[in-house]
Amino acid sequence: MSLLERIQEPADLKAVPEAELPALAEEIRAFLVDQVSRTGGHLGPNLGVVELTMAIHRVFDSPRDAIVFDTGHQSYVHKLLTGRQDFSGLRQQGGLSGYPSRAESAHDVVESSHASSSLSWAHGIAEGRRVRGEHDRHTVAVIGDGALTGGMAWEALNNIAADKDLPLVIVVNDNERSYAPTKGGLADHLATLRTTRGYEQFLDWGKVQLRRTPVVGGPMERALHGMKKGLKDVVAPQGMFEDLGLKYVGPVNGHDIPALEHALRKARSFGGPVLVHVITQKGRGYEHAVNDEADQFHGIGVINPETGLPIQIAGRSWTDEFSDAMVELGREREDIVAITAAMMIPVGLKGFADAYPDRIFDVGIAEQHAATMAAGLAFTGLHPVVAIYATFLNRAFDQVLMDCALHRAGVTFVLDRSGVTGPDGASHHGMWDLTIAGVVPGLHLAAPRDGQQVPMALRAAADIDDAPSIIRFPKGTVGDPIVARRQVGGVDVLVEPDDGDVDVLIVGIGSMVATALAVGDKLTAEGLRVRVIDPVWALPVPSALTGLAGTARRVAVVEDGSVAGGIGSQVAYAVRQAGLDVPVDIFGLPREFLDHGSRGQVLEASGLTADAIVTSLRSRLA
Repeated sequence: MSLLERIQEPADLKAVPEAELPALAEEIRAFLVDQVSRTGGHLGPNLGVVELTMAIHRVFDSPRDAIVFDTGHQSYVHKLLTGRQDFSGLRQQGGLSGYPSRAESAHDVVESSHASSSLSWAHGIAEGRRVRGEHDRHTVAVIGDGALTGGMAWEALNNIAADKDLPLVIVVNDNERSYAPTKGGLADHLATLRTTRGYEQFLDWGKVQLRRTPVVGGPMERALHGMKKGLKDVVAPQGMFEDLGLKYVGPVNGHDIPALEHALRKARSFGGPVLVHVITQKGRGYEHAVNDEADQFHGIGVINPETGLPIQIAGRSWTDEFSDAMVELGREREDIVAITAAMMIPVGLKGFADAYPDRIFDVGIAEQHAATMAAGLAFTGLHPVVAIYATFLNRAFDQVLMDCALHRAGVTFVLDRSGVTGPDGASHHGMWDLTIAGVVPGLHLAAPRDGQQVPMALRAAADIDDAPSIIRFPKGTVGDPIVARRQVGGVDVLVEPDDGDVDVLIVGIGSMVATALAVGDKLTAEGLRVRVIDPVWALPVPSALTGLAGTARRVAVVEDGSVAGGIGSQVAYAVRQAGLDVPVDIFGLPREFLDHGSRGQVLEASGLTADAIVTSLRSRLA
């Protein structure tokens, strides 16, 4: 039996002799490379936190002590050390989640994979346990340097530091990266800390020498201690954290288990909030990850572990279409600028950044700042394009509403990974953006149905200078182009028997147009008259759409956003406002948090397949 197989709970890890810990760490890395290469997942971040996670579990007592992982993508090692060693179904339906999951283990606390929230969670847990009189329980928050660029983290730090007796340990996992190298003033500050490690060594040397000096040694040592603050500001600027009120420990080598345990025990015994600064290497132990300049294998698909190369080469993606369109648009218009939130490569902005380095802004994990900064850029006459994942628009709703829409700012938000994203689960599905967009006055929204529509939508959005606009598309490979038969008032008519009345008008939104067409084919085969349309710009609801609704017995809207408040709700409202007595059936994602699985599996479970929709409509059209 291997060392790893003997670990079924943290108590087993505590019993491992210190001399065997390096071998266990190597077993864990070999396991991760072997297993994650088969399923895909967050490989690089987990390779970087092997020793750190081991040390945390040896010093603290989970689940009695709460361990909160920020974002959670680096929790694979934590899963292994808490008895979850079957990774064969990682991120697949019925298998382990790629993030912490309360359903899996009592050791998992926070399931949301949105960054910068761990310190607020940990603050609440630590305060709550103190209120309950549970003074012997500790709380640990593990947060990456990238997540510290989020404003919520600093709101939490401001409050945590004010409580001098709170038993809370903040571990900053500093690998100089989120997806890519971390940007901003905080990143520069941490870089300074990483490179000025002489302070503690100098102070320790001075104490030893003075203690050996008779008569004057004691007073001089006390004087040296009095000089500590000023000396620290000169030699090692961790004073930023200590001025805030946080005890600072580090930097600590994140791959030296004895050093990590010593630092964590010191932090645990302090009795107040302590920040432990740990330096790790993303992708450690796997040369293909370490040498990957893009993101050090932050997230991978199925790969050959020997070469680090993908097993299957995917076709052209939606992100590729947007990336090329941005470069071309930037060439044509010097007023086009781009903003991303620590995701330059994943959202397809690297090409634009390479071509126009003075017109790109990476603001770190700070979507709220990105949205309001975009409003400011628009005020100067530029047209900013903010490219983020759809799930992260949730975080910037107030800024979209009050800073962009209220001020009629010409800002375009490009939402990658909209709708069902699949293996990343509940907090990564981009299923709320349509509902959010629907309540914002004046906002325009386009959902391209195929790759050819992406650059067309981007150009049209760039011409909107008096309101925010959204372009959304899913994760994955684009399908074949879907050609319109004709256009009515900006609405593309894709299928119809003729220009007369029909039994059902099917409105397909974005990538769900293909499903809408399949529904139309099946109903037509049953003898029903069907018209299938793509509104192109779904918000505001085109007047031509309501006009076409008046020619149908029923309207069916097929979308991959929440059924509550999405495009279907907007169409139903527009139809009523037009004075039409036409029922509108809405087929969208249920108002639930959807588990991980493939896109097809999630859509099937949600009733968003052609067969399920046809069955529902058939009964209503009878």
